[in-house]
Amino acid sequence: MNKQLWTPSQSRIEGSQVWQFAQTINQRYGLSIDSYNELYDWSIDNIPAFWQNIWENNNVIHSVPYTSVVDDIHKMPGATWFADSRLNFAENLLRFRDDRTAVHFWGEDQIKTQLSYAELYSHVEKLAHSLRAMGLTKGDRVAAFMPNVPETLIAMLATASIGAIWSSTSPDFGIKGVLDRFQQINPKVVIAADGYLYGGKYINTMDKLNAIVESLPSVEAVVVAQYVEKAELSNINNAVFWDDFCSIFNCSFCCSCFCCD
Repeated sequence: MNKQLWTPSQSRIEGSQVWQFAQTINQRYGLSIDSYNELYDWSIDNIPAFWQNIWENNNVIHSVPYTSVVDDIHKMPGATWFADSRLNFAENLLRFRDDRTAVHFWGEDQIKTQLSYAELYSHVEKLAHSLRAMGLTKGDRVAAFMPNVPETLIAMLATASIGAIWSSTSPDFGIKGVLDRFQQINPKVVIAADGYLYGGKYINTMDKLNAIVESLPSVEAVVVAQYVEKAELSNINNAVFWDDFCSIFNCSFCCSCFCCD
């Protein structure tokens, strides 16, 4: 296929972040990079400088600065990047708290949702505080048995924000496949949805969830998000609906709540 379907206008090109980054590189190093391909070539020929500028240009939030960008560019994989630095990537991803749209979600043709950056931050805030309130700390594991829904993103960010470890499987996994993964990490919390949509049909996963939780003695809480219908939780030990779990505490969230240690 040789036909070019679309070409951005020059004004659109010059309004892009890639273009603005290229101008920063030009000014800093006395270059005249004028295209994406030229920027790409420069990044390959100047790997440490490229990534140093990515860090600085994006104002990466960190608690401890790096001492070197990379120790050995010929060691792929195995190179050490940004040695000695400490940061929390959830803090960086949640830096925006305005009304711009952060998440567009459409569950097949049945469920449609949008979240602004401010709403995303608020949802993460509530879940993170509730996880802390139940005693979750750095290094504890959270296992998600979730479809691709906004709550999955929220739960991952909340987990990372407090320094806990995130693992996940799709709800179309079989019970053995889920346990092969989760039994290795002994999660304290399992986060799940009531089911998922496939081909326009609702697939209830609550029986499967019950069997999974019964085989995970480390689990102290099961948080169930309502996706399609209100599930029955009475058969699942320590289970609570997402909204109920997130209302345990209502306090402000601040950058000091992000674990970077």
